[in-house]
Amino acid sequence: MKTLLLAAVCLAAVPSFAEVAPAQTVTVPSLAPLIDSVKGAVVNLDVARRASEEQKEALERFFKRRGERPRGEEAPLNQGSGSGFIIDPRGLVLTNNHVVDGAITIKVRLDDGRSFDGTVLGRDPLTDVALVKLNGKFDALPSVKLGDSSAMKVGDWVVAIGAPYGLAQSVSAGIISASDRQIGASRYDQFLQTDAAINPGNSGGPLFNLRGEVIGMNTAIIGAATGIGFAVPANLIKAVVPQLEKSGSVTRGWLGVGIQDVSPALAKALSVPGKDGALITQVNDGSPAAKGGVKTEDVVLAIDGEHVGSSSALTRTVALKRPDATVTLAVIRGGKPIELKVKLGVRPDLENLGDTSAKQTPAPDSHRLGLSFQDIDPRLAEQSGLPKNGALVIEVAPGSPADEASFHRGMTVVELNRKPVKSRDELMSALKTLQPGSVALFRVALPGSSSNTLIALEVP
Repeated sequence: MKTLLLAAVCLAAVPSFAEVAPAQTVTVPSLAPLIDSVKGAVVNLDVARRASEEQKEALERFFKRRGERPRGEEAPLNQGSGSGFIIDPRGLVLTNNHVVDGAITIKVRLDDGRSFDGTVLGRDPLTDVALVKLNGKFDALPSVKLGDSSAMKVGDWVVAIGAPYGLAQSVSAGIISASDRQIGASRYDQFLQTDAAINPGNSGGPLFNLRGEVIGMNTAIIGAATGIGFAVPANLIKAVVPQLEKSGSVTRGWLGVGIQDVSPALAKALSVPGKDGALITQVNDGSPAAKGGVKTEDVVLAIDGEHVGSSSALTRTVALKRPDATVTLAVIRGGKPIELKVKLGVRPDLENLGDTSAKQTPAPDSHRLGLSFQDIDPRLAEQSGLPKNGALVIEVAPGSPADEASFHRGMTVVELNRKPVKSRDELMSALKTLQPGSVALFRVALPGSSSNTLIALEVP
């Protein structure tokens, strides 16, 4: 009874709706005007690729079980899709390299219903950027501009547009969650991280700021996570597009050194103010750095006045410089600041991405692991500081055991199970003896590094 009386008192104290003052109307900003102004330049790409060796082998096994022989025209094609965006009314489209890599045909579909065949003008696997040219006659192509990604701050609003799972013109919004993220995709990682929803099919699509400028290209996600996506920053894209359009590939500056970050303990031992900079751990003989007077234990703090905060920052900064350019390095040597003038060289193709003719057909055992190898080119070894003996990794199959074990192109296998590896054939012979379920221990050398790394890989 007391409970009921209390409830009645409380209810009686509540004013009627007629007595409540109307709430103030609040207008919530809409992203619709922004989206309407840019979505016409966002495109979908349908890509057909040649079948992989694994697919061809599976097809042969299928026909063998049926007692037939496969015909050439029955070889399967990989069908893939992605997103992109038009940056020039002449029909220039930017997308990810992995969207168009190995493409036989490319069909580019616009929001207004038009579609065109596309041709790859240039690719840069190290930044995962590709430039595609639309074929045929067209007019009034919508386009968008690349903005200044360095102006984006953590917490700034962004909008992603693309075709996740084939759902064209899907829009998601979020913020910049972090900048300068390094996720191990390449030596030039500098990703913007965002919580705007990005899914398979968004690859190559634009990430816009609220002014309608593209400040990133959506590129990668963490599969088991939600709200963690990565975009190539627009400033990095702007640095490679002119070369892609002109020559189809990217030529980078090169010092020829091994480097590492400066820890607080190293900074104290080397009398370096703060803990920024890139520590030189190796200077390759005959390299531009050697000719310019760079020495081991030098700490590079700036290049042409641009601050160098880490070893990866030095790698990116040098790579964006013109080969044969003379740069000024601000260095701490023996606790004292000095300046060095270095004429950059041309970065060797350490990952063997440009010379497809040099690639050898992988043996069946390398397919087990997802690895392909070739012998070391003596000239490449001398230029890049790679060992003169070993087997160079030239391909890592996505999703393979080797990929999951963090193998990547450009590594050189110098030992397998504590036994030296002198050549590709020697390594292939050793791989054939591995038993399923065993763990193979690889010792690998990295380009420009004075130390080796151990990788354990369970044999499938």
